[in-house]
Amino acid sequence: MKTKSILHLDLDTFFVSVERLINSELMNKPLLVGGLGDRGVVAACSYETRKFGVHSGMSMKVARNLCPHATVIKGNASTYTKYSHLITEIIKSEVPAFEKASVDEFYADLTGMDRFFGTYKFAGELRHKIIKESGLPISIGLSQNKVVSKIATGEAKPNNQRIIEIGTEKPFLAPLSVKKIPMVGNKTYQKLIQLGVQHIHTIQEMPVEMLESVLGKNGKTIWLRAQGIDNTPIIPFHERKSISTERTFNKDTIDMNRLTAPIQAMAESLAYQLRNGNKLTSTISVKIRYSDYQTYSKQVKIPYTSADHILIPKALELHKLYHRRILIRLIGVRYSGIVGGNYQINLFDDSQKMLDLYQSLDKIKNRFGEKSVLRASTLGTRTIGGMQNPFNGEPPIVLAHRKQ
Repeated sequence: MKTKSILHLDLDTFFVSVERLINSELMNKPLLVGGLGDRGVVAACSYETRKFGVHSGMSMKVARNLCPHATVIKGNASTYTKYSHLITEIIKSEVPAFEKASVDEFYADLTGMDRFFGTYKFAGELRHKIIKESGLPISIGLSQNKVVSKIATGEAKPNNQRIIEIGTEKPFLAPLSVKKIPMVGNKTYQKLIQLGVQHIHTIQEMPVEMLESVLGKNGKTIWLRAQGIDNTPIIPFHERKSISTERTFNKDTIDMNRLTAPIQAMAESLAYQLRNGNKLTSTISVKIRYSDYQTYSKQVKIPYTSADHILIPKALELHKLYHRRILIRLIGVRYSGIVGGNYQINLFDDSQKMLDLYQSLDKIKNRFGEKSVLRASTLGTRTIGGMQNPFNGEPPIVLAHRKQ
């Protein structure tokens, strides 16, 4: 079996770097990007702020207290989305297969390219091309799998590159903190600390059964990753670009007000699926089919998001663009331009209270089902929600019973 060559690319402090590209006076100064109010949250912070204990996701109020001399910027999701698209296009033009893991993070499969020229040389040239054409700093890591490459990128930062040669994965990982292993969050880290495990070399020397007994099914995965073993495949960027749902009325209607509740319900359901799959959308469209089977759709580009309070109003705005005085048979909502990413890009406008609300609602839905929490305005809508995870790698199910 041919040894793989997997490249990981990560734009350094992406939001901060874009702001500095736009305004060079911000270079080398402590910078916070996120919500401006006392309840705001830090979406991104420059390296200069980190020595004061600042990190992304913390309260902006706390961050300002820790680093009072930092410049604070609200941030612009539209601008960051534009630069994310720019980097994506550069990578797409240079590599045979790549995965967009987030708005600022990518994997590329360079397996087999070494027959023509050095893989690491090509990776370095790609990095320099991105820096030259975008003006943004980027770090890369190259190894035979995704996990080791990602950790290598972290060790290369800021604005640098690193290769982990085949056979050197274990010694490279051994001295690093167990927090460097993807999957090890705060709760898992605390459990490992209680076991006396701080560095990866300790896990490397442990029986896998011991880690499984403490961490359950994730224990084996973490143990394998500590050994430098990972078979996670590259998920091509084009695999799943959209999710959608639609509703056919039992009786055609001309009452535009009757569209509001199901559109809200569909927009909310799809947004929950995005968050559950750790995805963001950049395009929303609404479809209407009239009783004469004429079908129309309208769409609008938006900054990457997975937030109900952004997506629902957009969906409702789109359906108001229709003025035909003909009975309506079907309505639908579709999110496309989907990429991997979490809620972080919405932090410029949102407070900690809003983030906590989404996390709490999603926890309830994950435990008791999507229909366990509904907006009052969507009560009574049928056949919305309860769909399987659309990002589990399976092709979308065709609802054969749905009226066309």
